[in-house]
Amino acid sequence: MSGSMVKNIWLPYTQMKTCNNPVIAEKTKGSVITLQDGTELIDGIASWWTACHGYNHPYIANHVQQQLQKMPHIMFGGMIHEPAISLSTKLAELLPGDLNKVFFTESGSVAVEVAMKMAIQFWLNQNKMAKTKILSFYGGYHGDTMATMAVCDPEEGMHHLFKDVLPHQHIIALPTTKELQQQFSHFLENHHQETAAILIEPLVQGAGGMLFHDQELLLFLRQQADHYNILLIFDEIFTGLGRTGSLFACNQADIVPDIITLSKALSGGTMALATTIAREHIFNGFLSDKESHALMHGPTFMANPLACSCANASLNLFNHYDWKNNVKKIEAQLSEELSICRQLEVVKDVRVKGAIGVVELYKIKNMNLLKKQLLQHKVWIRPFRNIIYLTPSFTITTAELSQLTRAIYEVLIQL
Repeated sequence: MSGSMVKNIWLPYTQMKTCNNPVIAEKTKGSVITLQDGTELIDGIASWWTACHGYNHPYIANHVQQQLQKMPHIMFGGMIHEPAISLSTKLAELLPGDLNKVFFTESGSVAVEVAMKMAIQFWLNQNKMAKTKILSFYGGYHGDTMATMAVCDPEEGMHHLFKDVLPHQHIIALPTTKELQQQFSHFLENHHQETAAILIEPLVQGAGGMLFHDQELLLFLRQQADHYNILLIFDEIFTGLGRTGSLFACNQADIVPDIITLSKALSGGTMALATTIAREHIFNGFLSDKESHALMHGPTFMANPLACSCANASLNLFNHYDWKNNVKKIEAQLSEELSICRQLEVVKDVRVKGAIGVVELYKIKNMNLLKKQLLQHKVWIRPFRNIIYLTPSFTITTAELSQLTRAIYEVLIQL
């Protein structure tokens, strides 16, 4: 990569020596990104799955402007504010069961770290000092910070270079078959005394490969967690807030995890915000006369009033239009229009769930070239490893979505 305009920028997930020059975004609207040179791109991934209602929604923007004039930020230590009160109340009402104790952070990785910390300290506060391990799964991705890297897939994920320096956690195969379920139960029988929690991305393992599983697996995990006295954590940073067709993925299994994490679409793609939400019995496990039993964590910008205002507006928007029907239509269109890719020799699999469309290749030989070819079709799609995927906003038009699916097919037939 070259060019003085980016000489001071270090891009994420990017080999800076060999990557393409980044495009320069100038403005956004709906599902369209306008570049500095005037080129308009249809955004197929809603800025890493965040802009669920599309960009620049006037309802969210109005809330931001009003809050900006009143109070852009205030520390959350010993002091709270109305946007956080309102948001925590909304989330408690929307989430199933007694998931009602909301801890605010600014990013998904940190939200998962807090969930892991909560789970481990919950047991430490009860003098169960051995329960310090988190059990997660191959194909999973939970963040890029040190603790979350330790619970991501150690081989297929992007963090394999660190596998020998990260703290050891239990990572095993997702129990998607009867045989694997038996192996899973056997593993817990031998390791439940040291296991604090099971951690999973429900229904879809996202950045680990866009891998799908069904709600029956989640029911199995809930049963196993209860049987072996282990907590169950749902990482819904990707799957939460409508992406899989229900407001939360856990709704489809009709179960209540002990802890759930949310971020990404929480603020409608406007500001950085994340939450770790616990059930009553988890919260009560920290109530004590001992100061050491408190949850000692506190990001400087936690519960930022601007971000909370965005999230309040975004959650309100779910009541302002028929987003569920939109997601159903997106799912049907993705299923129909991506199915033609199955005919191509380079394609290993095509799968769709909710507003998620995945074309899995056997291999992407030249990622930089593939990205350039997609840009030439005036679309913004970011493949990774051997995956080309679409996670559009719920407000994308039929024509815009067709431009995205057509671009994928037309690029792949040239490979």
